[in-house]
Amino acid sequence: MISAGLGLVAMGRMPRVVRVQAEAKRRLRVLFDDGTEKEYDCRPLMNRAEFDALKNESLFRSAHVDPGGYGVSWNADIGLSEYELWTRGIALW
Repeated sequence: MISAGLGLVAMGRMPRVVRVQAEAKRRLRVLFDDGTEKEYDCRPLMNRAEFDALKNESLFRSAHVDPGGYGVSWNADIGLSEYELWTRGIALW
């Protein structure tokens, strides 16, 4: 099955983030505007200094969608783009 999002990508537009939910084991469940839902594993990021603050459970759980759906952020300094979430996220069927 081909996701509708692949059509958007082929046309030069990444699907935008509509909803994000922080889950156990430092994973994000992300819903895109084409209806695709993906899971993104944030654990590999924990080894990078710029994401160190996400080891704090309450901060991690505060993930929110950026205006316009261009990504997910936790604060002014920590965030992920829709491209990162789309290309490295695992589709949930």
